[in-house]
Order: sequence, then structure tokens, then C-alpha cells
Amino acid sequence: MSVLSHWALLISLALFHLVGPVPPELGLHGGVLAPCPSPAHCARADWPVADPAAALAALRPVLAALPRTAVLEDSAGYLHATATSALFGFVDDLELYADTAHGLLQARSVSRLGDSDLGVNSRRLADLREQLRG
Repeated sequence: MSVLSHWALLISLALFHLVGPVPPELGLHGGVLAPCPSPAHCARADWPVADPAAALAALRPVLAALPRTAVLEDSAGYLHATATSALFGFVDDLELYADTAHGLLQARSVSRLGDSDLGVNSRRLADLREQLRG
């Protein structure tokens, strides 16, 4: 494949935003976020914090400032946002839950499509964790 046809293929794929279906397991299930179906395209963490509600509040403006990130739901200590990749428009779902009963901020980030996210979801959660520490 020539360089020109390679670029034409990439540009063509970029025009098709690869959104994928909304994962059915989103939301709280018995007071917890769902486990990851596969670590290849999902990351899940429970962060011990003194005040889970305050930790969630501290991350709201961080999420609002992230490019291509949209908060879809923000209520009762639960937040659901989507993050869209710049090149192909792949969509990841990010969930945060202020688990005040256990002193945790639960976090989950999962890709809607693909077998591997190349570590994107793990890095997203690590970056958010660093924002809490900072």
C-alpha cells in the first residue's frame, strides 16, 4: 500500500466516528460500579478518600476541562461521562461513584468498541487519581 493510499484510508476511517453501543452494565449495581469485562479495554479502581463526595466534586471541573469529554449524568454521587478519541472518534465511558459508606471513590473507564484500548482507560484513571492527589 502506498503512503498516499494509506493516508486516504486513515482519513476515510476518521470520517466514520466509531461510537459503538452504550454498555448495558453502566450505572450502580448494589452500590458498586460493574467489574471490567476485560482488562484489555477497561480499567476499574476504588480509591480510598476521606470524603468521597468532595473527591467527586473536585474532579468535576477536571472532567469539564478535558477535550472531547462530555458529562452525560451527574446525580446522587454518580457521574457518567464519555471521552471521544481525536482521530477515529472511539468513545469510552467513564463512571465515578462517591461511595460514602465505604470511604471510596469508585472509578471505571471502558471502551465501547475494540479488543484493546492500548492502555488509554488505565491512563485516564491514573491521571484522574493524580488530580485528586494534587
